[in-house]
Amino acid sequence: MVLIVIFMLGIGNFALHRAVLESRHPLLGQMPWFVHMLGGRVTMVTEFVVLLASMLLAANGWPSLVWAYLGYTALNAVAAWLILTRRI
Repeated sequence: MVLIVIFMLGIGNFALHRAVLESRHPLLGQMPWFVHMLGGRVTMVTEFVVLLASMLLAANGWPSLVWAYLGYTALNAVAAWLILTRRI
C-alpha cells in the first residue's frame, strides 16, 4: 500500500513539474544552463530518481518514508502553485 501511495504522489509530482516547465515563467530563464539541457528532461530524470529512491527505500523496510515523500510533494505543490499563478 505504501508503494502505491508513493507512486500516486510521484505522478502528481511529474504533472506539477511538467506544468511548471511549460508555463514559460520568467523565473525559468534564470535557472542554470543544465536545467534547460534537453528541454528540461534532465530535471524530469532527477524527479524520477527521487521517486525511485523513495519507492526502493519504502519497499526495503522504510515504510514511514511515505511521510517524507508526502512533505516533498506538498512543497512541490506550493512552489508550483506560486509559479503557475505568477505570485513570484
